[in-house]
Amino acid sequence: METHDTRYARTPDGVYIAYQVAGHGPIDLTWGFDFFGNVDLAWEWPTTGPLLRALTDTCRVILHDRRGTGLSSRNVPPPNLETRVSDLRLVLDTVGSQRPVLGGINEGGAPNVVLAATEPERVRSIVWLEPIPRPGWAPDFPWGVKHRYVEREERSLDLWGTNDYGIAWADAEAVAGVTLSRERMLMAGTMSRQTATPDVARELDRIWYETDVRAVLSSVRTPALLIARNRYPRKIEVAQYVASLMPEATVAPVAGDFGPDELEPLLDVVHRFLGVEPREPALDTILATVLFTDIVGSTEKQASLGDRAWRKLVERHHAVVRDALKRWRGVENDTAGDGFYATFDGPARAIRCALAVAERVQGLGIEIRAGLHTGECELIEGKAAGLAVSIGARVAANAAASEVLVSQTVKDLVAGSGFSFEDRGEHTLKGVADRWRLYRVVTSSANQ
Repeated sequence: METHDTRYARTPDGVYIAYQVAGHGPIDLTWGFDFFGNVDLAWEWPTTGPLLRALTDTCRVILHDRRGTGLSSRNVPPPNLETRVSDLRLVLDTVGSQRPVLGGINEGGAPNVVLAATEPERVRSIVWLEPIPRPGWAPDFPWGVKHRYVEREERSLDLWGTNDYGIAWADAEAVAGVTLSRERMLMAGTMSRQTATPDVARELDRIWYETDVRAVLSSVRTPALLIARNRYPRKIEVAQYVASLMPEATVAPVAGDFGPDELEPLLDVVHRFLGVEPREPALDTILATVLFTDIVGSTEKQASLGDRAWRKLVERHHAVVRDALKRWRGVENDTAGDGFYATFDGPARAIRCALAVAERVQGLGIEIRAGLHTGECELIEGKAAGLAVSIGARVAANAAASEVLVSQTVKDLVAGSGFSFEDRGEHTLKGVADRWRLYRVVTSSANQ
């Protein structure tokens, strides 16, 4: 088995992320694993091992195991999407990668598109093998898996880590029209054992099935290569669908099955793509989560207190909000009277900030309302603006006292973050087209 030196990056919350760096090419290329992940075994995994080994001739290949899996810290909760992005960012910073190509297969590409949309200046391009923006079926996503597949996948997870797991997994994949090679079936038991324990595998599966990154894709302005095997027409269709949502994406159907004997077509399209001189990203747009808050009944409160006492109360309110923004890494964009407008590069932290403010200001004898939305924002003199900002403000306007309301987009992006939501139904947002489904944040578990 081919081995490389494994090192560890320590996260701010004390988790050790295992990573490897191989190759000395002029281009940095990270790789996001799908459901299986172990930096030692990745080089031998039939789907991507041959490609990664070949790419070390021209790239500096950077791999890491997500927390809770592989060689990374195991006794920690499985990560949500936002945490995966933060851990990817940490590894890139640790190895000094300034502007990498973000590569990945299946769900392994999800953190890449979020990072590229949030920090376009640090991403050269994206390579996404068989992209999946969401796993499950939906009326507007007919390629997702349905109940029959989920049932068989559940049965396969009962055998996770055993030598029979590969057979059960192949049975589930057959429902989706995918044929597993004998080599993958035989190695699946070992790979599953070395990826995670059965309980973590089930939780990772649950988190992924609740995730949907489609709302992020239109904000990805970096060049992207989407690759799918032409033997699977549905995978080609999904890649074309994803490309239709990404302004700079192209689809490359390839022959073969990504194995060592069929590597040339895949390697050829990747090398040609990497050889393209990268365009400078448009730095006037970013993906951000916008948070709006204001004091409920402020006019009546001001009238009852008088102007001087009201000003002191507002100052104390502002101190609470700014303290929370500092803790949860939010950026204050504007204040208007008793209202705040802030942005975050992660929706889970934005929700936790809003919940913290809503709780703490009650000690001042006041209540706030809060609303959040994630979308593409224009940067005007360093401040976020645009339709996403307007939507965030309209979401907040629909919140009741001490409520934190979020859009569907935010809910989809924080799967696995420990939040529970109450469906508040569809709403018409003033000045915004269509009807928007909103959710009230009901509970939050411990931070991840």
